[in-house]
Amino acid sequence: MTKGNALVLGATGQVGRAAVRALAGDGWEVTAASRGGGRDEEWPAEVRSVSVDRNEEGALAAALGDGVDVLVDIVAYHRGHGRQLTGLADRIGSAVVISSGAVYEDDKGRSFDTQDEPDGFPAFPVPTPESWRTVAPGDGSYGTRKVALERELLAAGDALPTTVLRAGAIHGRYCPGPRELWFVKRTLDGRRVRPLAYGGASRFHPVHVDNLGELTRLAAANPGSRVLNGADPEAPTVAEIGAAIDAVMGVETETVLIDGEPPRGTVGLTPWSGNHPIVYDMTAAERELGYRPVVSYAESLPATVEWLAGRVAVGEWREVFPGLAKYGVDFFDYAAEDAWLAARG
Repeated sequence: MTKGNALVLGATGQVGRAAVRALAGDGWEVTAASRGGGRDEEWPAEVRSVSVDRNEEGALAAALGDGVDVLVDIVAYHRGHGRQLTGLADRIGSAVVISSGAVYEDDKGRSFDTQDEPDGFPAFPVPTPESWRTVAPGDGSYGTRKVALERELLAAGDALPTTVLRAGAIHGRYCPGPRELWFVKRTLDGRRVRPLAYGGASRFHPVHVDNLGELTRLAAANPGSRVLNGADPEAPTVAEIGAAIDAVMGVETETVLIDGEPPRGTVGLTPWSGNHPIVYDMTAAERELGYRPVVSYAESLPATVEWLAGRVAVGEWREVFPGLAKYGVDFFDYAAEDAWLAARG
């Protein structure tokens, strides 16, 4: 006997794959919806795969058919997507929607939107609870669009009970912008010295896709209107991440710690770097859903490293990982790094 029927929208992305696995493993009858209608080889055979482009008029309504017990939306990004879901509330028992920790701002109004400005990196409380302030809703940035999405959904209340999951720095296989590449590619390129800005102490709380899958599973089984953070059990520093990846790859790397910001260009800059820690409070998810992470950061690394090594071997990193390239930063400017190391003596 199944728990009910579930539709996962954005099923072939990194989070969607894990959400489908978690729901199917928990006894849900799952329909995996994506624009390409593809499948993951790890999904059970009974998972149904369909092609759905939510931007096509009537496509999502058609996929919902007579209705679903739970809709998991991995690819909702703005107010319009929220209105799309609330407009179909009569066919959706409850929803689980992925948002982002990028919605928060500090008490000086700094957020992820201001981090490229002088003294713009936000200083949130550690850990940051869901009750903390957010940026204003709007259409100007990723964070403001996510807030607009959240408010649209939560305003529906009992008409569409929605669990909003504010994800940390997502990691795992199939990631289009894998931060771990910074360490993996350097090792594959033979780099055995790595400078780290901010003393290697930067922390940007990660969340593995399987932990987001577990949160999705629990929220699907316990419908309600709520906002919950989504993060791993630990928030390692950049230096700790480097050491953990070294252990997986069987290498030793000399770490050069830099006080403060990168001294020249991208020297010492990583995809986690910042002068204030970002750590999300997971107390609410533990209390409301009984959440317990299914994997730790270190435990997840071997599979991630193997996948990254295989992917980077097939092409230039910007082409293989467009999600990382979109930041317009050359994370692998070895010439600038060597010049700085040589000048340092």
